[in-house]
Amino acid sequence: MKLSQFKYYLLTCMGLFFLISCGGNNASRATGWDINSKKGGFQFNVEFEDQETGPGLVFVEGGTFTKGQVQDDVMHDWNNTPNKQHIMSFYIDETEVTNLMYLEYLDWLEYVFPTNEPRYRQIYEGALPDTLVWRDQLGYMEELTTNYLRHPAYAEYPVVGVNWLQAVQYAEWRTDRVNEYILERESYIQKDIRYTEVAANSTFNTNSYLKRPETVYGGKMDSLSGKAAEVKKGDSIVKAYAGIEKGILLPSYRLPTEAEWEYAALALVGEREYNTYRGKKKYPWSGEYTRSSDRRTEGDQLANFKLGKGDYGGIAGWSDDGADITIQVKQYPPNDFGLYDMAGNVAEWVSDVYRPIVDDQANDFNYYRGNVYLKNVMGEDGKAVTIAPDELVFDTLPNGRILLKKLPGDLVETPIDEEETFLRQNFSESDNRNFRDGDVESSRSFAAGKKEGAEGEGDPETSLMYNAPRPPKVTDLGDGISREIDASTKRTTLITDEVRVFKGGSWKDRAYWLDPAQRRYMPQYMATDYIGFRCAMSRVGSKSQVKKTPRHKRRG
Repeated sequence: MKLSQFKYYLLTCMGLFFLISCGGNNASRATGWDINSKKGGFQFNVEFEDQETGPGLVFVEGGTFTKGQVQDDVMHDWNNTPNKQHIMSFYIDETEVTNLMYLEYLDWLEYVFPTNEPRYRQIYEGALPDTLVWRDQLGYMEELTTNYLRHPAYAEYPVVGVNWLQAVQYAEWRTDRVNEYILERESYIQKDIRYTEVAANSTFNTNSYLKRPETVYGGKMDSLSGKAAEVKKGDSIVKAYAGIEKGILLPSYRLPTEAEWEYAALALVGEREYNTYRGKKKYPWSGEYTRSSDRRTEGDQLANFKLGKGDYGGIAGWSDDGADITIQVKQYPPNDFGLYDMAGNVAEWVSDVYRPIVDDQANDFNYYRGNVYLKNVMGEDGKAVTIAPDELVFDTLPNGRILLKKLPGDLVETPIDEEETFLRQNFSESDNRNFRDGDVESSRSFAAGKKEGAEGEGDPETSLMYNAPRPPKVTDLGDGISREIDASTKRTTLITDEVRVFKGGSWKDRAYWLDPAQRRYMPQYMATDYIGFRCAMSRVGSKSQVKKTPRHKRRG
């Protein structure tokens, strides 16, 4: 036997021994039974290695940082006092959602729910950005109201005029389209059915697929399944859906939490030395100034913002930041996480309900205010209930705009009740937006010894805490529309459970707002010409994508 053949034989034997000793035969360490046996039994993806990075996303490894104002507080409002937080690893969009990305969403809605049918018209209209946000009583901006969203010249500009609720719905739609594509790629559904089989009562919903897969595509899922979904067990062929245990489908696209957004914007990894940060950062880039110190771009502005009164872009021929309104994404250098425009261009919605103080005494791990826990409605057959094929669920916003809440095939959900909260220590109710701030115990009425609701019947708990106005109300009276606004002169704040945080400076803001720690708020149903958004996704599994190597070695 030649030496080369002997080496090959030896390596093969060693490999087989390694596979057997490490459980390469998929034998359970609990029972000894085979996992994924063709005869049946327990089926699980034991070869899963790492979460796939979804389209448009960048991985952000989690860590510890000081959230809040670590530099100046010229407003003296102590709106975001420094507090130490730890953030779990997650993914976030490389850029803000652009007009082109949002138009793809509108195009899908128009295709699936044609606007020439009156019952579908409100779906499309509810998703449309408010292009009238560009108007100004003392400025001519009319061309932007007609061109900014749809003209190819603005295709790669960040979408604006989108309220918080619309941004959330876009993220939900994006989740379903990405997972639909993955199922096709992995042959769990037939090729191109996302074009040929989709209709108003035949769409794909990720949550429905995981809970009631046979109901997807209007109940036609089994007839549309691909080769990977047909598994032989014994003498028969059974349907195998890509459940959570397969590890194929991605978690939901969503808005980032405020803590995630601030952590990603700061990108302190650029200041890391071993296991500590060396120095502080005022902006997403290093240094204390908004101009570049790099030799090739020295003096250039590093973000798109308002330089001074009446100065949105500098003098013609020598523009300081290259823009007067918004600008195409990726026009400025990325931060140390590889993220673009985390300061300037447009401010961005995050998922949190606004409160003046971050309650780090209650939680310092993946902080988020806004949890509303829901559960699936179960039918008499013990299975999750879905929206009927011909049913559409709408919601009327306080400003009178109609917004679609549920599509046919979506799961029906309801707030959790005592069945889930009884004798639990970590949560006690469904709606936790008021937790430790705005609840009855912390309200002005409670401190004064008044009974709950003393401020007026129908006021939310937050009003008892902050003396906030009642939400506007639009009512269809049949012969006309009634619009009601709380005109009380006794109100002292706009803080309610329906106001959301937005972060980062915009093309309309001075440099002060470029600090990632700065935070502002706006009602979730309102839109502006300077607020956009980007999506995020949770990381499942390991904290890092790269296996850590030993940092120190013993001597001797």
